[in-house]
Amino acid sequence: MGRFSSPSAGVTPEAAPVPDAAATVAPPPPPPKAEPAAKGATPSQLDIRLRLHSRLIDELDLAKLDKLNEADMRREVMRLVADFARAERMALNTADLQELGASIFDEMVGLGPLEPLLKDESINDILINGPFQVYVERRGELELTPIHFRDNDHLLRIVNRIVAGVGRRIDESQPMVDARLADGSRVNAAIAPIAIDGAAVSIRKFSKKPLTLEKLCALGAMPEAVADFMHGAVKSRVSTVISGGTGSGKTTLLNALSAAISHGERLITIEDAAELQLQQPHVVRLETRPPNIEGKGEIRQRELVKNALRMRPDRVILGEVRSEEAFDMLQAMNTGHEGSMATIHANNPREAIGRLEQMIAMGGLAISPDAMRAQIASAIGLIIQVTRLSDGKRKITHVTEITGMEGQVVQMQDIFTFNRTHTDPDGTVHGEFRATGLRPRCIDEMNRRGIAYDTANFDPTRVLGAS
Repeated sequence: MGRFSSPSAGVTPEAAPVPDAAATVAPPPPPPKAEPAAKGATPSQLDIRLRLHSRLIDELDLAKLDKLNEADMRREVMRLVADFARAERMALNTADLQELGASIFDEMVGLGPLEPLLKDESINDILINGPFQVYVERRGELELTPIHFRDNDHLLRIVNRIVAGVGRRIDESQPMVDARLADGSRVNAAIAPIAIDGAAVSIRKFSKKPLTLEKLCALGAMPEAVADFMHGAVKSRVSTVISGGTGSGKTTLLNALSAAISHGERLITIEDAAELQLQQPHVVRLETRPPNIEGKGEIRQRELVKNALRMRPDRVILGEVRSEEAFDMLQAMNTGHEGSMATIHANNPREAIGRLEQMIAMGGLAISPDAMRAQIASAIGLIIQVTRLSDGKRKITHVTEITGMEGQVVQMQDIFTFNRTHTDPDGTVHGEFRATGLRPRCIDEMNRRGIAYDTANFDPTRVLGAS
């Protein structure tokens, strides 16, 4: 397994900007049993922190703060916190004062109540349903946290801080936005008038240590035999589409599979919000741009794909295919950019083909359905289906090869599948990985490139892994 593991890429965080006051949106009434925002904090302590934060926003020289390093900024905030505590006659010992100062510093330069959640490595997603309800996902299970915001204005300040950091905006004229945090975590936010009960924010956290195929095998997402095959296919430049639902682990698998790509290749990634963590040294990252306040200046994925083909890529990697850029992606795969990769939302490999056909049709191209399917059949070699099971575990359920056209139908064959056998009373899903017994055509290309693979793994009587 060590042969397809790779070192984690370093991430250099950027300083989070401090925004002006956000637009006021009338918040819904708080729930009758609102929990404190931090462990051990009483409502009065929470109110003190929020009053102090508001006062510091008014009194601090933000332009001066921007020029200070983190240590100097922390000292400046601590000094003002101590002055505030004395003025308010707050009976705080040194430890209490340090804790209050640290939380206020997080609020000033970070993301306030979200900071402890972002630092918790066991959390995969943070889901904010208005200012008084924050859920997280741990190990595939959703749970309500005691974290909440003072009101919708408080939450809006955090949202504006996030989107301003990547040069985007959110307001009544554009109430939805995709953005990312300094560490690469993906953010989607929606505010009034489309979000009824306060701002709705979804954060898909960025793993500081990208999962390798070896780690995914250890977590039970697939057996080693399946990982070896996928690694060899990507290494031998088989164009691959990773299909799955929201939160199924498509991007995680794409990052892990990218370790098979040679460090001598030039890669160009195209995403709505950059989050891929490729390990190669020669990577050009492109990101879409939304329209400005006048509705102009939008740069879509389709334009980026077309431009990427003029940048001498060895492979083009799309974070997610969602619209008419699907045709340009297929063109790239068919014109000397074999081994390109993409993700797509679909529930099974056959549905992924149908989704691609729909996306190509969205471009309004004068192309017949037969020609469209022929493009798909000749461009894509593998479809890998990832699924989030009912117990929260992520599994690779199909490794499917596209073999060509027969009449008007794109032909495909499953190479490996995960078959569910039973479910425990507590909801735990059990199943086993097996080969279908079909020998993939791409194994010949793997052999020509000197990539060894144990063909005994294609024996359908062997259980390759069970959970």
